[in-house]
Amino acid sequence: MARPTSSPVPAEAWPSDVVFQPAVHRERAVILVRFPYHAELIARVKQLPGARWSRSLKAWYVADNAAYRQQFGLHEKPISPEVPAHLSRENTAAMQRFLDTLRLKGYSPNTERTYRNEFAQLLQALGSTPVDSLTPERIRSYLLYCINELKLGEATLHSRLNAIKFYVEQVLHREKFFAEIPRPKKPRTLPKHLSPQDVKRLFDHTPNLKHNTMLRLCYGMGLRVSELVALKVKDIDGANMQVHLRRAKGKKDRYVPLPTSILEQLRAYFKEYRPKEHLFEGQYGGAYTARSAQAVFKQALNRAGINKDIGIHSLRHSYATHLLEAGTDIAFIQKLLGHANIKTTLLYAEVTNARLGLIKSPLDNL
Repeated sequence: MARPTSSPVPAEAWPSDVVFQPAVHRERAVILVRFPYHAELIARVKQLPGARWSRSLKAWYVADNAAYRQQFGLHEKPISPEVPAHLSRENTAAMQRFLDTLRLKGYSPNTERTYRNEFAQLLQALGSTPVDSLTPERIRSYLLYCINELKLGEATLHSRLNAIKFYVEQVLHREKFFAEIPRPKKPRTLPKHLSPQDVKRLFDHTPNLKHNTMLRLCYGMGLRVSELVALKVKDIDGANMQVHLRRAKGKKDRYVPLPTSILEQLRAYFKEYRPKEHLFEGQYGGAYTARSAQAVFKQALNRAGINKDIGIHSLRHSYATHLLEAGTDIAFIQKLLGHANIKTTLLYAEVTNARLGLIKSPLDNL
């Protein structure tokens, strides 16, 4: 196929009543060429390589590329609104390849956002240095800069390293690149949870029916906040007393039992709020946001007088801990929580108080 000339006709050569409009046609980026009917202009447009007439758009169009944008006097095509505008040309293209690969591999929006933000920090620090030219030694120096100068914590450092590793291995296909780069040791923290008494006090101090139902379901089924706000009306199976969690973490579906004690409250909630699609909808429709759910939990903590630095995820931790203390098999808890690895679930065995309370200190025997 012929390409536009490298020395395009200046924009001024086109009459002022010709309108050039970037658009998407048949899933392709194009530039529409609109003008009042004129035989000479039609003949001229037909001479543009790749020019086509669209019956649906009632306009001529050509491919949206740099040469045509220059010829028509349009601004340079932005690579993506998600790519920072101040990156160098080489690193802007690298960021777009990075985002495209994330999407092709089906990463979740949250992971994509985290990786994009962390990778952008590296590209901004590089300035005009192309990211593709980095060596393992330069990456080591950058990580030391993040530790010594930026004072990044271990969790943020791991996220940044994961983003860089994804680009090097999945986009550039340099699989052995990170063999010489050590990872910072992660702190081993135990999941924070509430006692059954605190959980009950939390519910008792949440008078709003919607908020109370949200918190009860989050605890009663051990949900992640992302799973809670993604629940749809059709996912609730009251007849079989179960809830279908769709495309949860790892894009895995699972079923969890619906607590019997919540059934009457759910019916009252449906009657009062009449949700249409999502079980919990915002003020103006659409799914409730995770941030709003976190705010509901924090407000409930304050009203209940529970002075703990925890988030709504602690209700999921409390669910698992209380199941374990009640004697539920750890393998069942793993399935209910949707953990891929039993080691993750076994962490709850270290925080349960049921067996610790049976241990007698040697001091008591003196």
